[in-house]
Amino acid sequence: MAHDAVASSRNASQFHMADVRRKRPTERRAVAVGELDPGADTFKVIVERGLPKGDALGMAEVAGLQGAKQASALMPLCHPLPLEYVEVHCQPVPERAVIRVYCEVATIARTGVEMETLAGVNAALLTLYDLTKPVQPALTLGGVRLLFKEGGKKGLWQHPDGMSETEIERFRPRAPAGLKQARCAVITLSDRAARGDYEDRSGALLVERLRALEAQVEAATVLPDDRGRLLEALRAETDADTALVLLSGGTGLGPRDITPEALAELDARRVPGLGELFRSESRHFTPMAWLSRAEAVLAGRTLIIALPGSAKAAAQGMDILAPILAHALSMAAGGDHA
Repeated sequence: MAHDAVASSRNASQFHMADVRRKRPTERRAVAVGELDPGADTFKVIVERGLPKGDALGMAEVAGLQGAKQASALMPLCHPLPLEYVEVHCQPVPERAVIRVYCEVATIARTGVEMETLAGVNAALLTLYDLTKPVQPALTLGGVRLLFKEGGKKGLWQHPDGMSETEIERFRPRAPAGLKQARCAVITLSDRAARGDYEDRSGALLVERLRALEAQVEAATVLPDDRGRLLEALRAETDADTALVLLSGGTGLGPRDITPEALAELDARRVPGLGELFRSESRHFTPMAWLSRAEAVLAGRTLIIALPGSAKAAAQGMDILAPILAHALSMAAGGDHA
Protein backbone atom coordinates (compact mmCIF):
# COMPACT_ATOMS: atom_id res chain seq x y z
CA MET A 1 0.00 0.00 0.00
CA ALA A 2 2.76 2.42 0.99
CA HIS A 3 4.68 1.58 -2.17
CA ASP A 4 1.58 2.21 -4.31
CA ALA A 5 1.01 5.56 -2.60
CA VAL A 6 4.59 6.64 -3.25
CA ALA A 7 4.38 5.58 -6.90
CA SER A 8 1.06 7.39 -7.32
CA SER A 9 2.49 10.53 -5.73
CA ARG A 10 5.55 10.36 -7.98
CA ASN A 11 3.41 10.04 -11.11
CA ALA A 12 1.15 12.90 -10.04
CA SER A 13 4.09 15.25 -9.48
CA GLN A 14 5.88 14.59 -12.74
CA PHE A 15 6.13 17.43 -15.24
CA HIS A 16 7.03 17.26 -18.89
CA MET A 17 7.34 19.56 -21.86
CA ALA A 18 4.62 19.32 -24.48
CA ASP A 19 5.57 16.69 -27.05
CA VAL A 20 5.87 18.53 -30.38
CA ARG A 21 7.83 15.85 -32.25
CA ARG A 22 4.92 15.10 -34.56
CA LYS A 23 4.14 18.74 -35.32
CA ARG A 24 5.53 20.41 -38.41
CA PRO A 25 7.59 23.61 -38.28
CA THR A 26 5.63 26.64 -39.47
CA GLU A 27 6.13 30.38 -39.38
CA ARG A 28 5.24 31.61 -35.91
CA ARG A 29 4.75 35.18 -34.74
CA ALA A 30 3.36 36.79 -31.60
CA VAL A 31 3.04 40.28 -30.18
CA ALA A 32 2.50 41.14 -26.51
CA VAL A 33 2.00 44.42 -24.70
CA GLY A 34 2.24 45.80 -21.17
CA GLU A 35 2.41 49.17 -19.40
CA LEU A 36 4.30 51.07 -16.73
CA ASP A 37 2.32 53.77 -14.92
CA PRO A 38 4.85 56.08 -13.23
CA GLY A 39 2.60 59.09 -12.63
CA ALA A 40 2.58 62.31 -14.64
CA ASP A 41 5.68 63.95 -13.12
CA THR A 42 7.87 60.86 -13.35
CA PHE A 43 6.59 60.12 -16.84
CA LYS A 44 8.09 63.41 -17.98
CA VAL A 45 11.46 62.55 -16.40
CA ILE A 46 11.52 59.16 -18.15
CA VAL A 47 10.65 60.58 -21.56
CA GLU A 48 13.24 63.36 -21.22
CA ARG A 49 15.89 60.75 -20.34
CA GLY A 50 16.51 62.41 -16.97
CA LEU A 51 16.65 59.40 -14.64
CA PRO A 52 19.83 59.06 -12.54
CA LYS A 53 20.59 55.54 -13.86
CA GLY A 54 20.34 56.66 -17.49
CA ASP A 55 18.01 56.19 -20.44
CA ALA A 56 15.34 53.82 -19.14
CA LEU A 57 13.57 53.49 -22.49
CA GLY A 58 16.66 52.40 -24.39
CA MET A 59 17.83 50.04 -21.67
CA ALA A 60 14.35 48.50 -21.34
CA GLU A 61 14.30 47.67 -25.05
CA VAL A 62 17.67 45.91 -24.74
CA ALA A 63 16.44 44.05 -21.65
CA GLY A 64 13.29 42.99 -23.50
CA LEU A 65 15.42 41.44 -26.23
CA GLN A 66 17.35 39.49 -23.61
CA GLY A 67 14.14 38.46 -21.83
CA ALA A 68 12.61 37.03 -25.00
CA LYS A 69 15.76 35.00 -25.71
CA GLN A 70 15.90 33.68 -22.13
CA ALA A 71 12.27 32.56 -21.88
CA SER A 72 13.06 28.84 -21.75
CA ALA A 73 15.60 29.43 -18.98
CA LEU A 74 13.00 31.27 -16.89
CA MET A 75 10.09 28.86 -17.45
CA PRO A 76 11.05 25.18 -17.03
CA LEU A 77 8.50 23.71 -19.46
CA CYS A 78 9.01 26.30 -22.19
CA HIS A 79 10.69 24.93 -25.33
CA PRO A 80 14.02 26.57 -26.23
CA LEU A 81 13.57 28.07 -29.69
CA PRO A 82 15.97 29.63 -32.20
CA LEU A 83 14.34 33.03 -32.56
CA GLU A 84 14.53 34.58 -36.02
CA TYR A 85 13.35 38.06 -35.03
CA VAL A 86 12.75 40.04 -31.83
CA GLU A 87 11.77 43.69 -31.58
CA VAL A 88 10.94 45.55 -28.37
CA HIS A 89 9.52 49.06 -28.46
CA CYS A 90 8.75 51.40 -25.55
CA GLN A 91 6.02 53.83 -26.58
CA PRO A 92 5.30 56.84 -24.34
CA VAL A 93 1.57 57.63 -24.22
CA PRO A 94 1.38 61.30 -23.10
CA GLU A 95 -2.41 61.48 -22.79
CA ARG A 96 -2.33 58.80 -20.07
CA ALA A 97 1.23 59.39 -18.83
CA VAL A 98 2.18 55.70 -19.22
CA ILE A 99 4.92 53.83 -21.05
CA ARG A 100 3.45 51.14 -23.30
CA VAL A 101 5.83 48.28 -24.11
CA TYR A 102 5.48 46.05 -27.17
CA CYS A 103 7.43 42.89 -27.93
CA GLU A 104 7.22 41.12 -31.30
CA VAL A 105 8.84 37.70 -31.78
CA ALA A 106 8.97 35.52 -34.90
CA THR A 107 10.53 32.20 -35.82
CA ILE A 108 9.94 28.98 -37.74
CA ALA A 109 9.28 26.19 -35.27
CA ARG A 110 7.00 23.39 -34.10
CA THR A 111 5.58 25.48 -31.28
CA GLY A 112 4.61 29.10 -30.79
CA VAL A 113 6.45 32.10 -29.36
CA GLU A 114 3.81 33.44 -26.97
CA MET A 115 5.99 32.91 -23.91
CA GLU A 116 8.99 34.55 -25.55
CA THR A 117 7.05 37.70 -26.38
CA LEU A 118 5.50 37.85 -22.90
CA ALA A 119 8.94 37.33 -21.34
CA GLY A 120 10.26 40.20 -23.45
CA VAL A 121 7.51 42.56 -22.28
CA ASN A 122 8.00 41.64 -18.64
CA ALA A 123 11.78 42.02 -18.78
CA ALA A 124 11.39 45.45 -20.35
CA LEU A 125 8.81 46.51 -17.75
CA LEU A 126 10.95 45.32 -14.85
CA THR A 127 13.92 47.23 -16.25
CA LEU A 128 11.79 50.38 -16.51
CA TYR A 129 10.76 49.79 -12.90
CA ASP A 130 14.38 49.30 -11.78
CA LEU A 131 15.62 52.49 -13.44
CA THR A 132 12.65 54.56 -12.30
CA LYS A 133 12.28 53.53 -8.65
CA PRO A 134 15.09 55.81 -7.36
CA VAL A 135 12.90 58.82 -8.14
CA GLN A 136 9.45 57.23 -7.73
CA PRO A 137 8.90 53.95 -5.84
CA ALA A 138 5.09 54.08 -6.28
CA LEU A 139 5.07 52.48 -9.72
CA THR A 140 2.43 50.24 -11.28
CA LEU A 141 2.98 47.52 -13.84
CA GLY A 142 -0.06 46.15 -15.63
CA GLY A 143 -2.03 45.37 -18.74
CA VAL A 144 0.32 42.58 -19.81
CA ARG A 145 -1.36 40.44 -22.44
CA LEU A 146 -0.82 38.72 -25.73
CA LEU A 147 -2.24 40.82 -28.56
CA PHE A 148 -2.18 38.04 -31.14
CA LYS A 149 -0.32 34.98 -32.32
CA GLU A 150 0.06 33.44 -35.77
CA GLY A 151 1.11 30.09 -37.14
CA GLY A 152 0.52 26.44 -36.50
CA LYS A 153 -2.68 24.63 -37.35
CA LYS A 154 -4.84 27.19 -35.52
CA GLY A 155 -3.61 30.08 -37.64
CA LEU A 156 -4.40 33.55 -36.29
CA TRP A 157 -5.61 34.08 -32.71
CA GLN A 158 -6.38 37.56 -31.40
CA HIS A 159 -7.06 38.62 -27.82
CA PRO A 160 -10.79 39.23 -27.21
CA ASP A 161 -10.01 42.76 -25.96
CA GLY A 162 -8.94 43.62 -29.49
CA MET A 163 -6.32 45.99 -30.86
CA SER A 164 -6.27 49.67 -31.70
CA GLU A 165 -6.20 50.79 -35.31
CA THR A 166 -2.61 51.92 -34.80
CA GLU A 167 -1.62 48.48 -33.51
CA ILE A 168 -3.36 46.73 -36.39
CA GLU A 169 -1.63 49.00 -38.90
CA ARG A 170 1.75 48.47 -37.30
CA PHE A 171 1.74 44.71 -36.75
CA ARG A 172 -0.71 43.60 -39.48
CA PRO A 173 -1.90 40.28 -38.02
CA ARG A 174 -2.33 37.82 -40.88
CA ALA A 175 -4.99 35.15 -41.23
CA PRO A 176 -5.03 32.78 -44.22
CA ALA A 177 -6.62 34.59 -47.18
CA GLY A 178 -10.26 33.63 -47.63
CA LEU A 179 -11.63 32.01 -50.78
CA LYS A 180 -14.23 34.77 -51.27
CA GLN A 181 -17.19 32.49 -52.00
CA ALA A 182 -15.28 30.60 -54.70
CA ARG A 183 -17.26 27.60 -55.91
CA CYS A 184 -15.58 24.45 -54.58
CA ALA A 185 -16.40 20.76 -54.55
CA VAL A 186 -15.30 17.78 -52.46
CA ILE A 187 -15.30 14.20 -53.75
CA THR A 188 -14.46 11.21 -51.57
CA LEU A 189 -13.22 8.02 -53.22
CA SER A 190 -13.96 4.96 -51.10
CA ASP A 191 -15.59 1.65 -51.97
CA ARG A 192 -16.63 1.06 -48.35
CA ALA A 193 -17.98 4.55 -47.75
CA ALA A 194 -19.89 4.37 -51.03
CA ARG A 195 -21.48 1.08 -49.87
CA GLY A 196 -22.42 2.65 -46.53
CA ASP A 197 -20.04 0.50 -44.47
CA TYR A 198 -18.88 3.61 -42.62
CA GLU A 199 -19.54 7.34 -42.61
CA ASP A 200 -17.34 9.56 -44.75
CA ARG A 201 -15.50 11.72 -42.23
CA SER A 202 -12.68 13.03 -44.43
CA GLY A 203 -14.99 14.59 -47.02
CA ALA A 204 -17.13 16.22 -44.33
CA LEU A 205 -14.00 17.66 -42.73
CA LEU A 206 -12.79 19.11 -46.03
CA VAL A 207 -16.21 20.74 -46.57
CA GLU A 208 -16.04 22.24 -43.08
CA ARG A 209 -12.53 23.58 -43.59
CA LEU A 210 -13.40 25.09 -46.99
CA ARG A 211 -16.43 26.83 -45.50
CA ALA A 212 -14.20 28.21 -42.77
CA LEU A 213 -12.19 29.80 -45.59
CA GLU A 214 -15.44 31.37 -46.88
CA ALA A 215 -15.72 29.05 -49.88
CA GLN A 216 -19.06 28.10 -51.42
CA VAL A 217 -19.27 24.32 -51.16
CA GLU A 218 -22.01 21.71 -50.82
CA ALA A 219 -21.78 18.39 -48.98
CA ALA A 220 -19.11 15.97 -50.15
CA THR A 221 -19.92 13.53 -52.95
CA VAL A 222 -18.96 9.93 -52.17
CA LEU A 223 -17.93 7.67 -55.05
CA PRO A 224 -16.45 4.17 -55.19
CA ASP A 225 -12.86 3.76 -56.37
CA ASP A 226 -13.96 3.76 -59.99
CA ARG A 227 -11.90 5.61 -62.57
CA GLY A 228 -14.77 6.14 -64.99
CA ARG A 229 -17.15 7.58 -62.42
CA LEU A 230 -14.45 9.84 -61.03
CA LEU A 231 -13.59 11.19 -64.48
CA GLU A 232 -17.28 11.83 -65.17
CA ALA A 233 -17.61 13.78 -61.90
CA LEU A 234 -14.45 15.79 -62.53
CA ARG A 235 -15.47 16.74 -66.06
CA ALA A 236 -18.82 17.92 -64.75
CA GLU A 237 -17.02 20.18 -62.26
CA THR A 238 -14.66 21.60 -64.89
CA ASP A 239 -17.60 22.21 -67.24
CA ALA A 240 -19.28 24.14 -64.42
CA ASP A 241 -16.12 26.25 -63.91
CA THR A 242 -15.73 25.05 -60.33
CA ALA A 243 -12.68 26.84 -58.93
CA LEU A 244 -11.38 24.05 -56.69
CA VAL A 245 -12.05 20.32 -56.36
CA LEU A 246 -10.59 18.48 -53.38
CA LEU A 247 -10.40 14.70 -53.71
CA SER A 248 -10.10 12.49 -50.66
CA GLY A 249 -8.83 8.94 -51.11
CA GLY A 250 -7.36 6.74 -53.79
CA THR A 251 -3.80 8.08 -53.50
CA GLY A 252 -2.19 5.11 -51.78
CA LEU A 253 -0.45 2.01 -53.12
CA GLY A 254 -3.43 -0.33 -53.01
CA PRO A 255 -4.77 -2.02 -56.15
CA ARG A 256 -7.99 0.04 -55.98
CA ASP A 257 -6.18 3.39 -55.49
CA ILE A 258 -6.73 4.93 -58.93
CA THR A 259 -7.07 8.67 -58.30
CA PRO A 260 -3.70 9.77 -59.80
CA GLU A 261 -4.32 7.57 -62.86
CA ALA A 262 -7.73 9.18 -63.36
CA LEU A 263 -6.20 12.66 -63.15
CA ALA A 264 -3.66 11.65 -65.80
CA GLU A 265 -6.53 11.03 -68.23
CA LEU A 266 -7.86 14.56 -67.92
CA ASP A 267 -6.88 17.27 -70.37
CA ALA A 268 -5.00 19.04 -67.61
CA ARG A 269 -1.66 20.48 -66.60
CA ARG A 270 0.13 18.97 -63.62
CA VAL A 271 0.89 21.14 -60.60
CA PRO A 272 3.59 18.92 -59.08
CA GLY A 273 4.62 21.34 -56.36
CA LEU A 274 1.39 20.84 -54.40
CA GLY A 275 1.87 17.09 -54.10
CA GLU A 276 5.52 17.60 -53.22
CA LEU A 277 4.55 20.20 -50.61
CA PHE A 278 2.03 17.85 -49.04
CA ARG A 279 4.51 14.96 -48.78
CA SER A 280 7.37 17.13 -47.57
CA GLU A 281 5.34 18.80 -44.83
CA SER A 282 3.44 15.62 -43.87
CA ARG A 283 6.71 13.81 -43.16
CA HIS A 284 6.76 15.71 -39.84
CA PHE A 285 3.63 13.78 -38.83
CA THR A 286 4.61 10.35 -40.16
CA PRO A 287 7.37 8.85 -42.33
CA MET A 288 4.59 7.06 -44.24
CA ALA A 289 3.86 10.39 -45.94
CA TRP A 290 6.46 9.55 -48.57
CA LEU A 291 4.24 6.67 -49.75
CA SER A 292 1.41 9.05 -50.62
CA ARG A 293 0.68 9.72 -54.29
CA ALA A 294 -1.02 13.05 -53.56
CA GLU A 295 -1.36 14.92 -56.83
CA ALA A 296 -2.67 18.19 -58.27
CA VAL A 297 -3.69 19.25 -61.77
CA LEU A 298 -5.19 22.30 -63.40
CA ALA A 299 -8.03 21.41 -65.80
CA GLY A 300 -8.98 24.63 -67.56
CA ARG A 301 -9.55 27.03 -64.67
CA THR A 302 -10.35 24.25 -62.17
CA LEU A 303 -7.65 23.30 -59.67
CA ILE A 304 -7.97 19.66 -58.61
CA ILE A 305 -6.03 18.40 -55.59
CA ALA A 306 -6.00 14.74 -54.56
CA LEU A 307 -5.32 14.04 -50.86
CA PRO A 308 -5.19 10.81 -48.82
CA GLY A 309 -8.49 9.43 -47.57
CA SER A 310 -8.17 9.56 -43.77
CA ALA A 311 -9.75 12.40 -41.83
CA LYS A 312 -6.43 13.07 -40.09
CA ALA A 313 -4.60 13.37 -43.41
CA ALA A 314 -7.36 15.61 -44.77
CA ALA A 315 -7.03 17.96 -41.78
CA GLN A 316 -3.25 18.04 -42.09
CA GLY A 317 -3.56 18.63 -45.82
CA MET A 318 -5.78 21.65 -45.26
CA ASP A 319 -3.37 23.01 -42.66
CA ILE A 320 -0.60 22.75 -45.25
CA LEU A 321 -2.53 24.08 -48.25
CA ALA A 322 -4.78 26.75 -46.71
CA PRO A 323 -2.15 29.55 -46.73
CA ILE A 324 -1.69 29.29 -50.52
CA LEU A 325 -5.10 28.21 -51.83
CA ALA A 326 -6.45 31.72 -52.40
CA HIS A 327 -3.40 32.74 -54.42
CA ALA A 328 -3.46 29.48 -56.37
CA LEU A 329 -7.10 30.01 -57.37
CA SER A 330 -6.38 33.63 -58.30
CA MET A 331 -3.54 32.55 -60.59
CA ALA A 332 -5.69 29.78 -62.14
CA ALA A 333 -8.32 32.41 -62.92
CA GLY A 334 -5.75 34.60 -64.71
CA GLY A 335 -4.70 36.78 -61.80
CA ASP A 336 -1.30 38.29 -61.06
CA HIS A 337 1.55 35.98 -60.03
CA ALA A 338 2.83 38.45 -57.41
